[in-house]
Amino acid sequence: MLKDINKIRNYRELREAYSFLLPLIVFILAFILLPVAGAIFTSLFKDISFLEKKFIFFENYKYLFKDPGFWQAFRFTMLFLIVSVPLEMIFGLLFAVILNQSIPFRGCLRACVLIPWAIPAAISARTWELIYNYHYGLANFLFMKLGLTNAPINWLGSNLGAFSSLVISDVWKTTPFVAIILLAGLQAIPVELHAQARVDRANFLQRFYKITLPLLKPVLIVALLFRTIDALRIFDLVYVLTMGGPGGVTTSFSMYGYRYFLAGDFGYGSSVSVVLFIIALGLSIFYVRIGKWGKEVI
Repeated sequence: MLKDINKIRNYRELREAYSFLLPLIVFILAFILLPVAGAIFTSLFKDISFLEKKFIFFENYKYLFKDPGFWQAFRFTMLFLIVSVPLEMIFGLLFAVILNQSIPFRGCLRACVLIPWAIPAAISARTWELIYNYHYGLANFLFMKLGLTNAPINWLGSNLGAFSSLVISDVWKTTPFVAIILLAGLQAIPVELHAQARVDRANFLQRFYKITLPLLKPVLIVALLFRTIDALRIFDLVYVLTMGGPGGVTTSFSMYGYRYFLAGDFGYGSSVSVVLFIIALGLSIFYVRIGKWGKEVI
């Protein structure tokens, strides 16, 4: 009798749990899994707007991996990720640590730090385009006034200049996002731990490496995950600043796929999106595993 009562109770608890999860499950199915399944399905077809739709299985992917344009977009996107994301994490952590201290006008400084992130991406990119302008941009004006160069620099017209400009613009735009996430993590660390460490005569660096970083690890992984996915699918900044130039060297995955969708080749464009999704999924799983969230939460 007691076993039957426990079974009924467990069944009711399970039913209530699934009833709470049902909206989330419906959302994931409708807005995440269904579009992904649709992109995978479309990538198996030769789906060009002005031609008859034809099932070609994995032919789009075979052509994709032989396409020099795809590998150029892959190299740029991965290099952009490797350079920009670590810089954002370092500066974001630095700002978070500073803003977590008891300093004058701390609330005002926190609000000011968020301004670059609050500006719409297109407006931010357009602002940086004006800064990098060859004829009247602020960057060339400062470099020439400071005597760092005798002639204007073609920031967006050279391979290194265009890449550096994109990295600087992205770091300026998204570092506040990392900072605010890490600041929330820092404020969740009990102050008693640092107080006890001060009693034990631990200096700031010792407290940072022995207390702050280990306890901040799950939040660092979350910030790193968000920024990695955003860097992989970067589009608006590239579209406004360089349009993938010069010579296609700053063409990102999203820009590469967008061009095929714009041309009406939905099958090939979908194959690019699927490859990008697989890379993002693989990196997400990797971050989750190294973060060991299950152990941290438990």
